[in-house]
Amino acid sequence: VQLVESGGGSVQAGESLKLSCVSSVFAYRGCMVWFRQAPGKEREGVAAIYTGSDYTYYAVSVKGRFTISRDNAKNTVYLQMNSLSPEDTAMYYCAAAPGLCGGRWSRASEFFSWGQGTQVTVS
Repeated sequence: VQLVESGGGSVQAGESLKLSCVSSVFAYRGCMVWFRQAPGKEREGVAAIYTGSDYTYYAVSVKGRFTISRDNAKNTVYLQMNSLSPEDTAMYYCAAAPGLCGGRWSRASEFFSWGQGTQVTVS
């Protein structure tokens, strides 16, 4: 499956952004995850959703500020990011893998389909 992210940009602290990830596969069934990677840091899982349900997963650092959602009719997964802080500055990637998310959702090594990334900068 091919993935294309969009929606990144430069914002001030406290502002919001909404990222989109479009899948090339119609009605894709699998775990869709947003990862991020800041310079000099490891890639970390931010939020995940199984496209066959509304079950979601969040990193502690973003819970309550970020919301992951899906629109299967548009083959799209979104990441609404509110109350952004400079610590959220990173390249954000969308990833996908067949099946349920479960405990693997935050491990980048479990995912083999990746988008090209979209940069989020918060100042």
